[in-house]
Amino acid sequence: MATSPTDALPASAATRPLSSRDIRTLGLAALGGALEFYDFIIFVFFTAVMGRLFFPPETADWLRQLQTFGLFAAGYLARPLGGIVMAHFGDRTGRKRMFTLSVFLMSVPTLLMGLLPTFATAGYAAPVALLALRLLQGAAVGGEVPGAWVFVSEHVPARRVGLACGTLTAGLTLGILLGSLVATAINTVFTPEEVLAFAWRLPFVVGGVFGFFAVFLRRWLQETPVFEEMRQRHALVRELPLKAALKGHAPAVAVSMLLTWVLTAGIVVVILMTPTLVQQLHAIPAARALGANSVATLTLTVGCVCFGVLADRLGAARALALGTVALLVTVQLFYRGVAHAPGQLVPLYALVGFCVGVVGVVPAVMVHAFPPAVRFSGISFSYNVAYALFGGLTPLIVTLAMKQNPLAAAHYVTAVCCVGLAVAVYLLRKAPTGSSGVDEAPAPSR
Repeated sequence: MATSPTDALPASAATRPLSSRDIRTLGLAALGGALEFYDFIIFVFFTAVMGRLFFPPETADWLRQLQTFGLFAAGYLARPLGGIVMAHFGDRTGRKRMFTLSVFLMSVPTLLMGLLPTFATAGYAAPVALLALRLLQGAAVGGEVPGAWVFVSEHVPARRVGLACGTLTAGLTLGILLGSLVATAINTVFTPEEVLAFAWRLPFVVGGVFGFFAVFLRRWLQETPVFEEMRQRHALVRELPLKAALKGHAPAVAVSMLLTWVLTAGIVVVILMTPTLVQQLHAIPAARALGANSVATLTLTVGCVCFGVLADRLGAARALALGTVALLVTVQLFYRGVAHAPGQLVPLYALVGFCVGVVGVVPAVMVHAFPPAVRFSGISFSYNVAYALFGGLTPLIVTLAMKQNPLAAAHYVTAVCCVGLAVAVYLLRKAPTGSSGVDEAPAPSR
């Protein structure tokens, strides 16, 4: 039997209009996601400062930078474990509980980072404590992202799942923009000496405090109707949810991991790496590159919502196909255009940033791919394992390839877009005639 994110509900509930409660749920979920992603990403904007403060002063610059980025990467490595554990309980005990726990687990280490003693005070205990807190952050975000997608998709009518997932993803990308703006403000208001002395702590303390505010807001959210219906019908999966997801839904896992690759290519290469790349390739000043990046991140946020709406109108697979083609074209246009006309950096970056918004379709495909009983575990495993793999390897692959070809970043994103397009074609061919373009998972037999 084909299912949708609201398959456990009566047909009238699945096709009802979007209510004010749905809008409030989307708003609170997106706001909490933005604050949590801000907490996770703010570290990268202060890596140079953290390296000087948390490692021995005699450490070589290249080693200090490597160690600091190693701490940043540790957060990604912790994502699969945290996501799998939280998803297990999310499928067994409820979505809301884990949805609230994830933002709490992010707020505590972020606040503590802002209060940590440095190497000058605590010696080697300082970087060890920083590593432990970074691992906690990674575990928290590993549960937050897939949990948030599941939570919002099971609250809204089935025909609005694209909008819900796109809006939530827009909130996550807004967290990246917020981190960039706060880091810019700190470095503008304070001198380098003041930043090194105390001002670097402010973004972490503020992030932790606002994270606790997000915890408070999420207390007002309700458990998803889909999970409540399953609980009342005693339809929760009896075996380990992850085991059931891997055993019965291998194609859904493969599709979700491939689409996570598309997501990492867009976010890691186009949004996170490109400001540094254009500085190196075209001698564009750092302030201008970062300013253009802020514009691109803003258009990305808008693009996530637009592609989410498109998924509701055309079907997720068709929206995915159109979005990957658009990103394929615009990423080539961007890198080639900036090489010939650096003055067009901002409009070209804004355009390609909007097309990266196709990542807003990815969760809509995922939530249709798994039945409700194992949805959280299936998405969490696929997304977090793939993100740890591709998110970790992508910067290395692109950096090494650029030694041979200055357009390597564009070619890499183009190749991954072709993977996304192939997945879209697979979904369209597999879907029943007249469907939304996603072959939705059958509920497992119990």
